[in-house]
Amino acid sequence: MNISSRRSFLKASSAVVAAACVGGERLSAAPLRFPVGLQLYSVRNLLPKDFEGTLHQLAAAGYTEVEAAGYFDKTAADFGNALQKAGLKCVSTHHQLTQLKTQFDQLIQYGQAIGLEYIICSWAGVHRDPTRKGELNLDDWRYVADQFNAIGAKVKAAGMTFGYHNHTVEFGTENGVVFFDELLKRTDPNLVKFEMDCGWVVGGGHNPVEYLSKFPERFPLLHVKDMVKEPDGKLRNVVMGKGFIDYKPIFRAATGLKHYFIEQEEFEGDPMTELREDAEFMKKLDV
Repeated sequence: MNISSRRSFLKASSAVVAAACVGGERLSAAPLRFPVGLQLYSVRNLLPKDFEGTLHQLAAAGYTEVEAAGYFDKTAADFGNALQKAGLKCVSTHHQLTQLKTQFDQLIQYGQAIGLEYIICSWAGVHRDPTRKGELNLDDWRYVADQFNAIGAKVKAAGMTFGYHNHTVEFGTENGVVFFDELLKRTDPNLVKFEMDCGWVVGGGHNPVEYLSKFPERFPLLHVKDMVKEPDGKLRNVVMGKGFIDYKPIFRAATGLKHYFIEQEEFEGDPMTELREDAEFMKKLDV
């Protein structure tokens, strides 16, 4: 997803915040047993300046897995070699639906070359009627779901898994139907998975635990970010552990989880220092 689109979603995140995620404490809590992953959108401003150096810094900060958000004009061989030298594994990547519809073969070949497990659609943004502009309505989301099923079948045939990453707009409603619920209902569980961005689920007025508990196998991937609510009602992304989102019940409910990726979209201080703090927080998170 491009930067301008991401920024528009940040501005749109002034939706009513869901009730704080809470859950009963387990008697025998243990540290989270997953590799620490990072969405590379977090370092979108650093990678163009020093691609290999930034990857090495991420590894030194405690990350072992990453998810791509663009390839920064690198060939698949160069991208893969840089990751290997840094000791990082690229598990997943983000592409918009329009890219997947027009550049599918190239994106699949690139993904296979760097060993991806998942191809994630980062944003739908496609209307059933291409002449219509504006926000997607329920009919558009149903059309998107059908597109996901078709793409998911082709991605599966290529040896990878297809999924969709939410923001907040998917939690809009029409005639009492939540768009995100319609996506879950209309997509084939064998072809389409979901990467839950927990921060934006909360920003959309919902509790991640409810979805994870009801559809655990639909969510093999998570984006984790922490948020604070500003006086004007908008949400701001902060270092993990410094916001209001409780990730213990979220990870307990995520019984189908395979990988998670920290995504910090904005920083108050040095990005690499804050990303190191994020990684350390997740390593110590007892669930």
